Amino acid sequence: MLSEKLTAEFNAQIGREFYSGYFYLAMAAWLDENSLEGCANWMRIQSQEELSHAMIMYNFVLETGSKIDLPAIDKPPANFDSPLEIFKSGLEHENLVSSCINNLMNIAQDERSHAVTSFLTWFVDEQLEEEASFTTIVGKLELIEKNGGGGIFMLDNELGARTFVLPTPLTGKIDLGV
Repeated sequence: MLSEKLTAEFNAQIGREFYSGYFYLAMAAWLDENSLEGCANWMRIQSQEELSHAMIMYNFVLETGSKIDLPAIDKPPANFDSPLEIFKSGLEHENLVSSCINNLMNIAQDERSHAVTSFLTWFVDEQLEEEASFTTIVGKLELIEKNGGGGIFMLDNELGARTFVLPTPLTGKIDLGV
C-alpha cells in the first residue's frame, strides 16, 4: 500500500493527466476548426497518450491496494491565436507535468519506495520525449513564421502522419476503446 502522501500525490497526478488529455483535445478542436487537420490529428493522439498515462497511474494505485480519489478537472482554454501559440502552450504544460512527476519521484525516493521509484522511471523518460517533441515542433513553427508562414501546410501534413501506440505499461491490461 502507498503512503497517504504518495496516494494523494498520485491522485493529483492522475487528475493532471486527465486534464492534459482534455487540454490537448481542446487544442485539436481549435486546429480542426482552422483547417489544420494534421496538427489536430497530432493533438488528438497527444490527448490519447495523456489519457493512457492517467490510466497507467490509476491501475498502479489500485494494484498497490491504495484508494483512488479523482480530483475535479478544470475547463481548458478553447481559443488560441495560432498553431505556434498552441504548441508553445503544450510545451509549457509538459514542463509543468515533468516537474510534478519529478516531485512524485522525489517523494518516492524520500520514502524509499523502490516499487514506486521503478514505476515512475518510465514516466520520467516519457516526459523527456514529450518535451523534445513539443520543442521540435515549436522550433519548426518559429522557422515557418520567420519565413512568411508558407511551410505550415507541409508541417500540417507531417503531423497528420502520427498514429497512436498504446504505451508499454498498458499493453494487454486495458482497452481504451480507440
